[in-house]
Amino acid sequence: MQARATALLSPAMGQLIFKICSHTSWREAEAAGRFAGAPVDSADGYIHLSTAAQVGETAAKHFAGQSDLVLIAAEANALGSALKWEPSRGGDLFPHLYSDLPAAAVSWVRPLPIGADGRHVFPDLATGEAS
Repeated sequence: MQARATALLSPAMGQLIFKICSHTSWREAEAAGRFAGAPVDSADGYIHLSTAAQVGETAAKHFAGQSDLVLIAAEANALGSALKWEPSRGGDLFPHLYSDLPAAAVSWVRPLPIGADGRHVFPDLATGEAS
């Protein structure tokens, strides 16, 4: 078995990281007080997250054409040592959460609609406000 390289980075204070999931999954997570992940997360053993620079490509690659999605923003520092930064797509370091995502760590949740061009329309990633 090949060892996985993990970077122990200290995210910048207030750095937001993002998760895309269905509106239904998020409603269930809110009721439970935690998000346990999507099926792909469970299969891989961690919750796949993205930085602001990565989330657009994540949406295009893994969620193209899907509606009824939400964008969840969480403060990286609130996730503690369960958050690891690991190489993924193109060798970039992606945030992977090796625990459930506590609802208390979530800064905001916004709908992720599809625009006229067929691509998802993101809010301002720093504030969550419509752009």
